[in-house]
Amino acid sequence: MSLKTIIKENMDKAFDYSKIKSTSLKDKIKEKIRENAVIATKARLAQVHKTFDDYNNEELEIIIGDEERKIVDELKTKSLLLALAALGLNVFI
Repeated sequence: MSLKTIIKENMDKAFDYSKIKSTSLKDKIKEKIRENAVIATKARLAQVHKTFDDYNNEELEIIIGDEERKIVDELKTKSLLLALAALGLNVFI
């Protein structure tokens, strides 16, 4: 192998490494959101005196998906407010 080929292969691996880490980070974030959604679903069901056993898998997926959307929307709102605060803009004026 030539030195050029070895350098090219190593550069490709370096760029793939960042892509792999990015994917890994996204998966961890999705997993954490899912965990929080399950906890929120348990709380939601406890308020109406129900358990997971009272619903089938499809219904639970819908309920948990709804909680995931709420969490993501809340994170987006908080991120936007943080970005505006960093720029010195006040939303409440």
